[in-house]
Amino acid sequence: MKISIIVPVHNEADNISALIAEIVKAMNGAEAYEIIYIDDGSNDDTAAVLKQELQHVELLRVIRHQRSCGQSAAIYSGVKVAKYPFIATLDGDGQNDPADIPRLYEVLVQQRKNINNLWMIAGWRNKRHDSAWRLFSSKVANGVRSRLLGDNTPDTGCGLKVFLRDEFLSLPYFDHMHRFLPALVLRSGGQVISEPVNHRAREHGHSKYGTLDRLWAGITDILGVMWLQKRAKLSEASEVERG
Repeated sequence: MKISIIVPVHNEADNISALIAEIVKAMNGAEAYEIIYIDDGSNDDTAAVLKQELQHVELLRVIRHQRSCGQSAAIYSGVKVAKYPFIATLDGDGQNDPADIPRLYEVLVQQRKNINNLWMIAGWRNKRHDSAWRLFSSKVANGVRSRLLGDNTPDTGCGLKVFLRDEFLSLPYFDHMHRFLPALVLRSGGQVISEPVNHRAREHGHSKYGTLDRLWAGITDILGVMWLQKRAKLSEASEVERG
């Protein structure tokens, strides 16, 4: 297993050290790996904690955005500098379990023997540890996205994913694209499999999102992805006609 683990963070100082230790433990059997933290313009002690971790975690790399650019930009920055052909993404709040990464990697590698265009394994938090209201709002948002985009993915908001680096970089980039990765992969001719993963309660800090704001803020993005899907279908049709 040769894999780059991307962790975008914004004001997550209290969660960094414990999560890095968990990642190192989970990757104990990996042939080669790296951990790339992207500090997305944090204004707490995130930068200081990461600087300290650099002193004793040899495989850790840190990228800093001078201002907050958003989670999609942070992930994209990490993937661009990644060394390895496989990428794993984790939320920096500690709710994703790094121990799931080797299993998702194996699912991707094994299933690609039967599905040549399999690009991504998407984590599915089928047993979430969140407030009832956050669970409800997430269910609504996922339902709307799935119905409108037809991505057949029960949990597009899960930060834990394993995918192919080059194929990810071939996707159209835009702000908030991380919320629509399964739909974008399908649009580009790839396939996605959802796999149940562990989900933990947040121990430190608080969510950077409100209740239904991800749904309302994402309406324009959903319309944009629908336009991209339609454009891809029109391109396919024109190619058939030329053939």
